[in-house]
Amino acid sequence: MKTKKNSIMTLEQFKDKHYGKTGSVKRDKLEKGYEDFKIGALILDARLEKGLTQEELAEKVGTTKSYISKIENNVKEVRISTLQRIVELGLDGQFQLTIRL
Repeated sequence: MKTKKNSIMTLEQFKDKHYGKTGSVKRDKLEKGYEDFKIGALILDARLEKGLTQEELAEKVGTTKSYISKIENNVKEVRISTLQRIVELGLDGQFQLTIRL
């Protein structure tokens, strides 16, 4: 029985190979998509931790269950002002924005 050559690569190597180096159009699109996905996943996790339904969170924020669902499922991008309301009013959290150069 033949053994397969060890072809384990890091996530960075995988992205370089399949999406190009950082700064390429395809890679930038991938990274942007990940950031959008991450926001929705963070909201979902926080909502569940607080024991809220999408409908309850939407009521607290002044939006719709459908909109919360779209954000959590990365169907719709969220505006910073709305994200702040979700975190502060809906989840009783603290919104922080960091810019790294």
